Amino acid sequence: MAGGQERILRRRISSIDATKKITRAMELIAASRIVKAQGRVKAAKPYSEKVTAVITNLAGGGAGVDHPLLTQPEQVSRVAYVVIAADRGLCGGYNNNVLRAVERAIAADKSQGRDYALVLSGKKAAGYFAFRGYEVHAAYEGFSDQPNYSDAKAMAETVAELFENGEVQQVQLAYTRFLSMGSQEVAVEQFMPLEPSEIGADAAEDTDGGGYEFEPEPAEILGRLLPRYAEARLYAALLESSASEHAARQRAMKAATDNAEDLKTNLTRIMNRARQDSITTEIMEIVSGSEAMSQDDNDGLEDVIAQSLEGSYAALASDRNDA
Repeated sequence: MAGGQERILRRRISSIDATKKITRAMELIAASRIVKAQGRVKAAKPYSEKVTAVITNLAGGGAGVDHPLLTQPEQVSRVAYVVIAADRGLCGGYNNNVLRAVERAIAADKSQGRDYALVLSGKKAAGYFAFRGYEVHAAYEGFSDQPNYSDAKAMAETVAELFENGEVQQVQLAYTRFLSMGSQEVAVEQFMPLEPSEIGADAAEDTDGGGYEFEPEPAEILGRLLPRYAEARLYAALLESSASEHAARQRAMKAATDNAEDLKTNLTRIMNRARQDSITTEIMEIVSGSEAMSQDDNDGLEDVIAQSLEGSYAALASDRNDA
């Protein structure tokens, strides 16, 4: 029994050791990708900041006050959600956190009589909502690790079409904001129309255009620039989500590696204890057998001595009688 248990434990330890090597490799890969993802997030910020600054100046000149992306709707009957998740799992609660936040937001909208539309990024988001019977307007996948600007542009065009056609009156952007290597948070923010705080509420009161002269007219420039602003903001969200995904996967794989090491240590102790019990049992059997054999040998020797003594006594008695 002990030998069979030892073999089972050896197989389990071998399996855990193989799993540990995989999780350790995935941890190192994720750690290396975090650095690249952080660099891409930082590289995209100047463009987004400059676009925001130009829009602020245009808004200060009174441009685009009637543009759909700057006009707050009087009534919202349908809300679109742009949801950014991952194509793969093994990243802890990264996917579930943002998906459940959107699910709660949809439930809140339904309680107010609002409908919804879903524009999804990532296989996990598509699978999650499709399995639960939600209606998905559009789904994109295959670029959660390393998103490109073209990916953000395609998604932004889909969302802008919904918004400008009046199919939805509001668009919410749900993603995971990257704060640091050890800290990320889920964000559900208004994406369309743009809120005054996003383009500078103070600038809207500045009627001199911030000291700039525009050619062509500010309204025409703003009409061309607002879609670029939406693309840049969506691209920044994709990059932050990518960095958050790698950070979450690195933490998850490190925890898995540590757990595998702890489990291996515990099983090794159990196996050593079983082996010691087996050895102790074998020693006890050997000692018991040795003692039994010694006892049998002593009993045989006593019988031989007794028989020899009886023979000697018989011979002496016979000699006396003969005499």
